[in-house]
Amino acid sequence: MFGSKLAMTLGLIALISTAPAYANSEAENWQGDLAPIAQSDWCYERAAHLLERAGFGGTPGEVAHLAALTPQQAVDYLVDYETIDGSNLADFDPSDIHDPGLIGFPPSRPATTKLAKETGEALGVKVKPAGNRPLQPVVNKFFYWLRASMLETRRIAYWWANRMLNTKRPLEEKLTLFWHGHFANSETKVREYRKMLKQNQTFRQHATGNFRDLMIAVAQDPAMLYFLDAGVNVKGAPNENFAREIMELFTMGVGNYSEKDIREAARAFTGWNANDLIFVVNQDLHDDDDKTLLGQTGNFDGVQVIDIILAQPATATHLSAKLYRYLVRADLSPELNQKVAAVFRDNNYELKPLLRTLFLSRDFYSLASVGTHIKSPVQLVVSTYKKLDQTVIPGNPDFNEVTTTLGQTLFWPPTVAGWAQGRSWITPGLLLERGNFAQNVLFPNINFMPHDRYPADPTIRAVHEQVQRGADITTATMASNNPGEIMAESNMMADRDEEFNTRYGSYRGWQMATQKVKPIPRASAQINLSKMVLAVGVKTTDEAVDFFLDRFLAVAIGADERTKLIDFLNAELGTKDIARARSYMEDPLRMLVHLIMSQPEYQLG
Repeated sequence: MFGSKLAMTLGLIALISTAPAYANSEAENWQGDLAPIAQSDWCYERAAHLLERAGFGGTPGEVAHLAALTPQQAVDYLVDYETIDGSNLADFDPSDIHDPGLIGFPPSRPATTKLAKETGEALGVKVKPAGNRPLQPVVNKFFYWLRASMLETRRIAYWWANRMLNTKRPLEEKLTLFWHGHFANSETKVREYRKMLKQNQTFRQHATGNFRDLMIAVAQDPAMLYFLDAGVNVKGAPNENFAREIMELFTMGVGNYSEKDIREAARAFTGWNANDLIFVVNQDLHDDDDKTLLGQTGNFDGVQVIDIILAQPATATHLSAKLYRYLVRADLSPELNQKVAAVFRDNNYELKPLLRTLFLSRDFYSLASVGTHIKSPVQLVVSTYKKLDQTVIPGNPDFNEVTTTLGQTLFWPPTVAGWAQGRSWITPGLLLERGNFAQNVLFPNINFMPHDRYPADPTIRAVHEQVQRGADITTATMASNNPGEIMAESNMMADRDEEFNTRYGSYRGWQMATQKVKPIPRASAQINLSKMVLAVGVKTTDEAVDFFLDRFLAVAIGADERTKLIDFLNAELGTKDIARARSYMEDPLRMLVHLIMSQPEYQLG
């Protein structure tokens, strides 16, 4: 039915230009037209498209609710979400893993042990006054925090995924995800779950507000300050990392500034830093001399630099293009870009007028826009659970592991530029993995092993096994006990005298972290496809196939493929009569839905 992986991938690319099933002749001419669609053009399918782009798709009931409104009312409902009660979404429930000694966490293990040797204490742990491995408790604490913060950040990703799934305000979470990719910071460097959570909350707070307010909040955000090395951006020795990224990635885009502009902007941000989770300006480290950038001279601080950047025409052009490609389609002509940018600029960087313009426009519902987005891994996973009527992101399969395999890990973007989006999400191998995800949701893996509880590192596992057998630290950490390593002669002795043992510290850190970090619930999805089809009165196999195609696909499959799916279900049920098969049809229906989710069309939204 499906052909080779390469053929499927090529077929998916071809589908991007395929018209949606409900297309009309007028829609062929809507591309590039920012005029609002008429009430007569509004329908269930267009409401479904709006929910796909302004959220994570919708159940039939959610789509029907929007379809019953006017286009203006539907867009207002999504954009003005502050009026909707969000109390069904719980705050993040943190584990008890942080203590004051971890504030100002050193950049590396060597830096930690150096501090401990010089001062007699690090990470809130005093150096042992005597005995073997006097620095071991400090090293254990260092690795504990690396593991604990990583595990807790994975829990935050689950919490966020559940918000995406259950929110009554989908645009809030959809744009929080956008800003996470735009202002991309990674836990790999930040190594502090509280900072990552705080930044996520900042994105949510300003998701559809004023971009200037968001830009200032991000520039003063502890995660961003640490990620882009604010601590070493000081008077007399400015660090250009943040100034470069704010111009290149966050606002104007490449080619609209000079290297001198970057150097001068960096001077304006000197002294900006964070005291734990609080933004501070260290005035004695701030350069208060005149700076000249983008044609202006003055004793500028960071906020004034942001205002100068926002006054550049390139800023609205760059930002509106990125938002457009995220919400509408990848193909954006320079002419249309300027029209969209003008809306943004003329409204002083307020996001809501731009969002209303896009979501109401004929261009948004044109044949070029509908069903042409390749779903990101997070969009794919969350929308799959939504369309399966789930209210909890299951722990099996693991959300973080699935999205990582598919190319997107929340709180771990690959670079400061975020994720590439679009066709980068699809290769023959990734398309196969998307099908594997669907299979593991519908038929959970009974051999599932949660990696947050049992680290994949073979060295750590080997140390654990030796410790469980009663070995001392030296024996447990011998290279000969670790696969693929050769035992050093220095290890061939009794429990030896040393300052610390790194392998043991890494193992003990994992052990301490898993003791304190709350586990992710590991239930599988509770799916009842039989109940779905019976609830809507499906009577025959062809009706069942059409029901699931309508529910899961934004782009219609070909008539031959539909026939093959009907033939498949007939063969599995042994009848065309759904009532006759109701006592045993659950597994055949799951196999059918797996086939649908494995189709190229399912990757488009």
